[in-house]
Amino acid sequence: MRECGCDIAVIGAGPAGLAAAAAAKKQGAGRVIMIERDRLPGGILQQCIHAGFGLSYFNEELTGPEYAGRFVENARAAGVELMPDSMVLSILKEGGVICSNPEHGMIRVRAGAVVLAMGCRERTRFNLRIPGTRPAGVYTAGSAQRLINRQNHMVGKRVVILGSGDIGMIMARRMTLEGARVEAVVEIMDYLAGLTRNKVQCLDDFSIPLLLGHTVTRIEGEKRVSGVWIARVDGSRTPILSTETFIACDTLLLSVGLLPENELTRAAGIEISPVTNGPVVNQYMQTSRPDVFACGNVVHVNDLADNVSVESERAGIAAAKYVAGQIPVDGTDIPCTAGAGVRYVCPQHILADSEDCPVRLYFRVNAPGAGTRLIARSGKTVLASRTVPRVSPGEMEHLDLNAANLGGTGICVTAEEVE
Repeated sequence: MRECGCDIAVIGAGPAGLAAAAAAKKQGAGRVIMIERDRLPGGILQQCIHAGFGLSYFNEELTGPEYAGRFVENARAAGVELMPDSMVLSILKEGGVICSNPEHGMIRVRAGAVVLAMGCRERTRFNLRIPGTRPAGVYTAGSAQRLINRQNHMVGKRVVILGSGDIGMIMARRMTLEGARVEAVVEIMDYLAGLTRNKVQCLDDFSIPLLLGHTVTRIEGEKRVSGVWIARVDGSRTPILSTETFIACDTLLLSVGLLPENELTRAAGIEISPVTNGPVVNQYMQTSRPDVFACGNVVHVNDLADNVSVESERAGIAAAKYVAGQIPVDGTDIPCTAGAGVRYVCPQHILADSEDCPVRLYFRVNAPGAGTRLIARSGKTVLASRTVPRVSPGEMEHLDLNAANLGGTGICVTAEEVE
């Protein structure tokens, strides 16, 4: 088995891995290696040819490949090494990883710290267990996006999209622009799952119907999809079969949620959040195993790539500091929990320090609402708060704190309706 050594091994060269690796190198880490299973860096951004990236990070509107290109150049300029066509098989207890490569076979990469940046994957029809036949024409929205944008293959002409996630809405527009007819976007919840801006730009601007509180109950077709049955759902999200309606189509796209890629994480014995399905982290993006850090969609599914980049830079900087012995190990561990109106908070705990250490708490609300006050409390003390005109589960919220002198009590984040 071949062996090589480095200061930091980053698993994944998508938006998270690129940002983390470059930040680690700039922080002073020696050798930094990104291990990527694809031939090229960039991850999912390579197939996201639509604009809308970089608005907060670069103050510019970029396509996915343009956004990725800037981080690829940044990583190269910083001296980050790329190991493409390589699949990580396990995280070593003694530090580093085992990966396989078609040219060199099995490789042991010894590292002072590992950064998890594997991203996420889509839920499939198997996860939903939709009844019906098993014809051609059923795709996840991301698979269809790759086929059209990277492989120049049109997946269908009459389309129904299940789920109002961002990829699904973006593909509704993309399919329309390619000449297909999108019959409807069907969402089981009574509110939008993705960003409001995508609903406006991708559905409203193209007069594509959005059916909230509906779901697909059956798929029809033999060799190819011939149509789907949809129905309204009740308060427990059970289909009301008396409301079933048939929609003729040749394609069904599924945009029904994303799952963090954490098989490696679980196998390494790292603590996983039951809510986010990602590793539990502190403000340094440090997992329950001190030499392993995590960032991006492998931790929690973000709404914006810009947020992924910022979070991942923090992980890369912290990993470099850990290798240099500069991460505190004796601070008070303060849990961060979700209170009324909040689904989860990330990071899940804060390592209190005597020095100024700004911390940004990311979280999602449980349900949409109008004027809302977002509050982080320690007991009865308000640590941070801000009022927003509206909230939605599809859009990430945040509050900024300082880890210095927080004390030993826990932090609870709530979303409270403004009267």
